[in-house]
Amino acid sequence: MSGHEDIASRRRFLKLAAGGAVAAVLVGGLPRVSRADDLPHLSETDPTAKALGYVEDATTTKNPRHKVGDTCANCQFYSGAPTGYGPCQLFPGKAVSAKGWCISHTARQA
Repeated sequence: MSGHEDIASRRRFLKLAAGGAVAAVLVGGLPRVSRADDLPHLSETDPTAKALGYVEDATTTKNPRHKVGDTCANCQFYSGAPTGYGPCQLFPGKAVSAKGWCISHTARQA
C-alpha cells in the first residue's frame, strides 16, 4: 500500500468514527425526548413547587421578583417546547408549563 492509500484509509476511518459518534449521541437523546411527554405535570401544591413559588401561568403570580415576560419557556432550566409542558432541571421527574414561572427563573443566554 502506498502512503497516499494509507492516508485515504485513515481519513475514511476517522470520518466513519466521527459519524458513528454523532449518531450515538443523537440516538442516545431520543429516549429522553420521548419520555418528556410521559412526565406527570407539576402541581402548584407540590412541596418543591410551593417552596419555589411555581405557578402554571406566570401572569397570575403576585411575587414581586417576577419580571414581565419571564416564563419557563425562556428559562435556562427548562428544556421543553415553547408551548405546552416540558422537563425542568429544578423539578426532576415532573413536567412544568411553558407559560409557568418560579423564583429560580434564570433567563436563557442567547
